[in-house]
Amino acid sequence: MKVEYKTRKDLPCDQLYRLFLAVGWAKEETTTQEMIAHFNVGFIHSTFVFSAWTGEELVGCVRVLSDLHFRSVILDLAVMPAFQHQGIGKELVRRCRSACESSEWLVQTDAAKGFYEKIGFKESKDHFLTIPCKRF
Repeated sequence: MKVEYKTRKDLPCDQLYRLFLAVGWAKEETTTQEMIAHFNVGFIHSTFVFSAWTGEELVGCVRVLSDLHFRSVILDLAVMPAFQHQGIGKELVRRCRSACESSEWLVQTDAAKGFYEKIGFKESKDHFLTIPCKRF
């Protein structure tokens, strides 16, 4: 089936939740109806959002936080397992980078490190300190 790419930020909460479930980033037993109802808030408030669709089904997404000049951060790149290894993730990242070509691009990952290295990302020595989100 043909994949169509879109730039809408208001991804349907239920489909976004199912995508996150499918890739292991959400758990049914700890997700409330209120969380599902607001699942797309991070996407709505992002600088860029790119998504992949087959018909009316969301099969992939990514969001970016960026100052539009110096730094851009890729967040939440996810592709439904049945659609992985078909170039969708690579295309979503390509669209991100095309949206702000001169920016430095950052991504934090362990599980997908090899994927990002294959498409040109290199490990840096930067250290990030974090404070965890109180909602998850």
